[in-house]
Amino acid sequence: MKTIGLIGGMSWESSAQYYAIINRAVRERLGGAHSAEILLYSLDFGEIERLQRDGAWASLTARMVDAARRLEAGGADFVLICSNTMHLMADDVSAAIGVPLLHVVDPTAAAVRRAGLSRIGLLGTAFTMEKAFYRDRLAAAGIETLIPDADDRREVHRVIYEELVAGKTEAASRAAYREVIARLVARGAQAIVLGCTEIMLLVDQSDSAVPLFDTTSLHALAAVDLALD
Repeated sequence: MKTIGLIGGMSWESSAQYYAIINRAVRERLGGAHSAEILLYSLDFGEIERLQRDGAWASLTARMVDAARRLEAGGADFVLICSNTMHLMADDVSAAIGVPLLHVVDPTAAAVRRAGLSRIGLLGTAFTMEKAFYRDRLAAAGIETLIPDADDRREVHRVIYEELVAGKTEAASRAAYREVIARLVARGAQAIVLGCTEIMLLVDQSDSAVPLFDTTSLHALAAVDLALD
């Protein structure tokens, strides 16, 4: 079994989901008392959020590179960034280490393509929805991305940073997300990608008329595949 390196704490609410999903899947596949071999480097999200808000992406890149190098030095055979937004610097992180970086978009795109779909609606932080890095990687896999309008983007982002990263799930926010999803579907989205690792804490398939692709679960299960390969 390979050792999985997780860069977490962004937020720890979703990092806990990664840990649980990976270990449950390993136990299901190997049976008995088996669990995964994991190294977790968990960052202080208060600092990460402040740097994001300030647009200090060079400093954030340095933090991600440092975390990845620590995991590699500790014996990780490959690394995951447990955050969609922080894949903005995935190429820099990958270039700085000698072990593979398992990119969150790749298993997500593969799942969308397996379902025979090619146009998705994307929910995530404002950074993930508005910057090109995420949409470009989906486009390279033949997938068109629709993002919510400006008001909806603000609400999706607000719920993530004011509620979900603090472990809060509000009924009003779930209703708001359902409306955002419905508007994306009305514009032609064949599926919805939950492109923030906390969104799976708030909504599930019952909230959408089209398939939901949860990046947290897809990324974590891809790590299990690689660890047990």
